[in-house]
Amino acid sequence: MSMIYNLTKFNETWETRKLRSLGDFSRGKSTHRPRNDHALYDGGGFPFIQTGDIKAAELFIVQHQQEYNEIGLAQSRLWDKGTLAITIAANIAETGIIAYPMCFPDSVVGFKAFPNETTELYMHYIFAFIRASIQKSVGGSIQDNINIDYLENLNFKIPDKSVQDEIVRVLSTIDRKIALNNAIILELEETAKTLYDYWFVQFDFPDENGKPYKSSGGKMIWNYQLKKKIPSIWGVKELKYFVRIATGSFDPRKFANTIVEHYSIPAFDNGKYPVFELAENIGSTKYGVEKGTILVSKLNPQFSRVWDTYCYSDNAICSTEFIPYRCVDSDLYSFVYTLMNSERFHKLLCANTSSSTGSRSRVTPEDTLNFIFPEPERHIMTSFASVCNPMLSKMKLLYSENKTLTDLRDLLLPLLMNGQVQVL
Repeated sequence: MSMIYNLTKFNETWETRKLRSLGDFSRGKSTHRPRNDHALYDGGGFPFIQTGDIKAAELFIVQHQQEYNEIGLAQSRLWDKGTLAITIAANIAETGIIAYPMCFPDSVVGFKAFPNETTELYMHYIFAFIRASIQKSVGGSIQDNINIDYLENLNFKIPDKSVQDEIVRVLSTIDRKIALNNAIILELEETAKTLYDYWFVQFDFPDENGKPYKSSGGKMIWNYQLKKKIPSIWGVKELKYFVRIATGSFDPRKFANTIVEHYSIPAFDNGKYPVFELAENIGSTKYGVEKGTILVSKLNPQFSRVWDTYCYSDNAICSTEFIPYRCVDSDLYSFVYTLMNSERFHKLLCANTSSSTGSRSRVTPEDTLNFIFPEPERHIMTSFASVCNPMLSKMKLLYSENKTLTDLRDLLLPLLMNGQVQVL
């Protein structure tokens, strides 16, 4: 008999099943070439995800980076809400359940469960359990990939449907709490960005009477550098006076015994996210950064996001594809962080790029230091920081809670899947 991925003495009485007996596997569709043809996307309307979006998801895929238009949809397929998406190329055997109708390419397989046999959620946890084994078995090829036939013929010990449902209840309760925490984190980030916009873009920061400055008739003057009116007593500064690019990063392998965190953060994928990994997995392409370092991706800046390492740990590990910034004045950290999350800074990232291999582009780090912005009075920046700091602290607590929850889920997953622990 072929390998049974979860066979142990604890689940010998469970039925051995091929995954194809549990539901339908169907490959995604994207037939037009080239795949990045603007004609497929202009105007949008139909969510389109790729392997990186699935890898970045926790349990449910709740966001997308691209949208097909009617032309794009015609050469693809729209999958129903609740479909389990499984990657078969690039990021192999990553899974996520789509939260609303989405399209995906042929590097992704959609799974719909036979209701009397299993659920998409249980199948998600099956793949979470066997993912590492699958990736190891196909690793090292020119381009790691698998196919539907490979998936359909995998053998697995399957308990009764009632037991499956209890296993899902335990694991998904943890994952849903992680998802809720992530939603709160995103809301806090958006609140901070909105507050920054209100104070430093619309210039309605509280005046000496606590009223919104510009709306209450505060004096504004034209600034030729910014080509807009700013408060009369404000100046203009370049980012280089507030941050420096950290060049003193340390070799994370030197503290392998002290850093063992694996935070529940989307993995570095197409330049969108940083990597925080177990210290023993650190390779030559990772380096250590100190607490309070602000990370900005150099790669594909159109997807770039500003990350605040303060929220994750005292120290962190990231890919060398990131620009690490250190704030020269810790009291102004919240101001600088939200400034670098602003729309104007993002536009600078997209504008200051250099060509590289394929469709990728990279930000030139030194150019970002020339970013100019209205410089508020010191007391306004510190007042803003006093409002934002509790948000960052809350984010840190939520990330810490997510780490604990992730560790618990990862501990329970193999015990439940091989029958060693039973759910009453």
